[in-house]
Amino acid sequence: MNNEQHSMPAYNSNQEALLMPEYGRMVQSMVQAAMEIPDKAARQQCARYIVSIMARMQDVKSERPDFEHKLWNHLARISHYQLDIDYPVDIVPEQEALAHPAPMAYPMKSIRRRHYGYLTEQMMNYLSECEDEEERTELLDLTANHMRQNLFTWNPDSMDADVVRQDLKVYTRGKVKLPQDFNFSPIVQDETQQLMGKKRKKKKQSERKYTSGDFKHCQHLRPSVRRSSGRSSV
Repeated sequence: MNNEQHSMPAYNSNQEALLMPEYGRMVQSMVQAAMEIPDKAARQQCARYIVSIMARMQDVKSERPDFEHKLWNHLARISHYQLDIDYPVDIVPEQEALAHPAPMAYPMKSIRRRHYGYLTEQMMNYLSECEDEEERTELLDLTANHMRQNLFTWNPDSMDADVVRQDLKVYTRGKVKLPQDFNFSPIVQDETQQLMGKKRKKKKQSERKYTSGDFKHCQHLRPSVRRSSGRSSV
C-alpha cells in the first residue's frame, strides 16, 4: 500500500472571492503576484502585461476612447487599490468607484385609466383649455387617434369609436366632443400584435367549428362528470 500523501486540489470556495469575476481567477492571481514584485520598474512592466491580457478578454472594441481607462481602473480595483505603480490614466478613488448609485425617484402619478397613460391625460387636459381653433383641431385629431391606438394595444376587442368619444368627454369635463363623422386613422400593428390577432382568430374559428357539430362524433370521448348529491358516503 502506497503511504505517499497526495496534495488535495484547492477548491475555489476555499480561496479569496473574485473581485471581478469577468476576468477570472488567473488574472487575480497575476495581480497578487505583481504586488509582490519588489522592483517598481518590473512591477510596472508586469502591470502592462496584465492589462494587455485583460484587453483580450473584453468583448468591446479597443477603439473606444475610454477602453484603456476602464482597464487600468479594473486593475486597481482587483488589487484593492494597493498596486504601487505609475498609472497612465487617472484612477477613480476607491470610495467613489465602490459607491452604490442613489436610487432614482419613481414618479407616483395618479392615472385614471392606465391603458391611456399619463401623457395622454395631459394631452386631454391641454386640449380642454386650448383656445386656438387650428391648434385645437390638430390636437383633437392627434389625441383621438392616439387613444384608439392605445385601446387596440390594450385590448383589440374594446377598440370602439364610442369608447373614445365617451372617455374624451369625461376627461375634458364635457368641453371637447368628438364629431360623429370623425375619420380615424388606420391602426398600426407591430409583429407581436399581428401574431396575437392571428391566434385569437384561429381560436374563434376552432370554437365555432366545435360548436357547429363537426366534433359531435367525439362526444363519447369526453369524460362524464357525475354531480355530487351533497352527501358523503362513509
